[in-house]
Parts: sequence; C-alpha cells; structure tokens
Amino acid sequence: MFQNNYAKLSLFSNQKHEMSVMNDELKVNPMEIINQYYPVGSKVHFILVKHSEQVRDKALSVAKKHPELNLDTQFITEAAMLHDIGIFYCEAPRIHCHGTHQYIEHGYMGADLLRTFNLPKHALVCERHTGVGLSLEMIEISKLPLPQRDMIPLSLEEQVICYADKFYSKTQLDEAHPIDRIRKYLGRYGENEVRKFDEWHTQFE
Repeated sequence: MFQNNYAKLSLFSNQKHEMSVMNDELKVNPMEIINQYYPVGSKVHFILVKHSEQVRDKALSVAKKHPELNLDTQFITEAAMLHDIGIFYCEAPRIHCHGTHQYIEHGYMGADLLRTFNLPKHALVCERHTGVGLSLEMIEISKLPLPQRDMIPLSLEEQVICYADKFYSKTQLDEAHPIDRIRKYLGRYGENEVRKFDEWHTQFE
C-alpha cells in the first residue's frame, strides 16, 4: 500500500528507477509512477488520475490556444499528470489519503519523490503549484511547515499548469470552478495572489 513515512524516500535516493523512455516524443510514462504509489482501482487512484487529467487538458488547451507561447506540450502532459503525486503522504480523508503530513506539504514532498526518479523539472511543477506559488516571505510569515525557499512557478509551463490547477478540485471532480470563485478563494491569502491569477487569465485565455 502507501508509503506513509516520508523518511523512506532516502531508501530510493541511490536506486535506479525504471520508467518508459522510448524516444524523444515519449520521455516519461506518468501512469507507471502513479501506479507504484496509488493502487489501481482504489478511490484515491481514481481521484488523482481524474484531477490530473483535468489539469492536463486545461493546460494543453492553453498551449493550443496560444501557439506564440511555444509551450512544451510533452512536458506539460507529463508534469500535469504528476503534479499531485505527493498527496498520499498527507492526511486528507476526503480524498482517501491517510498519511501523516499536512496537506500543504504534498507539493514539496511530491517534488522530492520525483527527484528520486531523476525528474528535476517535473519536481519543480510539484513544489510550485500551490496557490499561485509560495514565496519565502509567505512561508516564514505564516510559519508553514515547508522548506525555507521560494516556491513560485517561473517557467511558462510551470505557470500554465499552476493556472490550470486552480480550476479543479479533487473533492468536486464533476465541475470546473468559475473565475469568481477562484478569485474569492485566492483573495483569502492576499491581493497579490488575485492579481497574479488575473494576469495569468489575461495571458492564457
């Protein structure tokens, strides 16, 4: 079943992981990684895959709508499917996760997991997708249980996936959030968060 002890990651750090590396068009098979940590047929597997597909499809729609951005659609496809890989470490009963960590930790913990697969760029998407990104200042002021560093999406691909993620919830899989609802939610954390989302909305829609 799940590896609920984050310390177990150290056991993987010096091991080679097998994944589908076929050619330049298919670099990573996200489902092979997901299926190692989420039992196929379980409720949490369904929730994670469904949500990740929604985020992937929204992000790819941005890429299709804006060819001038020259987005890496293969990377978006892979990274969007893996952005929430760390949720099994966390205690989140509503989505059938029964780990020992706070939910806000799932980003960087998933990132550390992907680094053991030698996927550093995919890992950055994991740790930078919370809200519209978390600055070191925000982490320190709020005393969040996170590493002391900026976790803000920088590349366009990171930003597009973070933006797409705001439209979908793992507890409400059958609907996309309207813009007003997203802005209201982000507004709880400050006007800068709403402003960043609005900038993305203007750029990507």
